[in-house]
Amino acid sequence: MSKQESQVPLHAAEIVREYGPFAGASKVAGVTHDGLRVWAATGAALMAFDPASGEPTGSIACACDAGTAFDGTYLYQIAESRIDKIDPGSGQVLATIPAPGHGGDSGLTWAEGSLWVGQYRDRKIHQINPETGALIRSIESNRFVTGVTWVDGELWHGVWEGGESEIRRIDPTSGAVLERLGMPPGAGVSGLESDGAGLFYAGGGESGKVRAVRRPRS
Repeated sequence: MSKQESQVPLHAAEIVREYGPFAGASKVAGVTHDGLRVWAATGAALMAFDPASGEPTGSIACACDAGTAFDGTYLYQIAESRIDKIDPGSGQVLATIPAPGHGGDSGLTWAEGSLWVGQYRDRKIHQINPETGALIRSIESNRFVTGVTWVDGELWHGVWEGGESEIRRIDPTSGAVLERLGMPPGAGVSGLESDGAGLFYAGGGESGKVRAVRRPRS
C-alpha cells in the first residue's frame, strides 16, 4: 500500500440489500443500471431485475464475461476480447469494437460520450471511443481494477486483490485515491455501477449476488 493510499481512511461499506443468487446464474461479472432496472452479466446471459422487488424482469442470451454499461439507449457488454453494443429490446448486437485489454478487461461504464474500461491485472482504467475502440487516455491504479462507474463527476472503481475488496473514489486525472469503502470478508466486487443517486450496485463474482451499497455524500 502506498503512503498516499494509507493516509486515506478505510470506511466500512454500507450494504443496504443483497440480490440473488439467481436461478441459472452461477456468477455475476458486469453490472449496469438503465434508470429502472439493474442488468447483471452472468456469463451466458444478461439478466435484468427490478431493484425494488428483486424479481427478474428479462434476459438476453449473449456472451457476457466482464463489464456492462448503458448509454441511455443501448447496452455495452465485454465479451472476451471485444465489446458488443446491444439493443436491450431485441437483444440484437448492433456493433462490435475491440476491447483495449484484448481479453484482460474487467469493468465497463459510460460517461460523457465515452466508454471507460477497467483493466484488471494491468491496474488501469482506459477511456475509449465507443464507435471505434480507439484509446483516448489511461488512468493508473495501484490495485487490481474490477468494476468502474462515474456519478456526479466522480470516478469510482472496485478493487479485488488478496482476498480483500474495496470500492474507491479516485482522482480522474492523477489516479490518486480519495475515498475507500471496505467490503466485508467474502463480499468481493466484480462489476460496479451507480444508480445516479445514492446507491452503487456491485457484482459479487462467484457468489452470484448483486449488492446495493450506499454511496457516501461528501
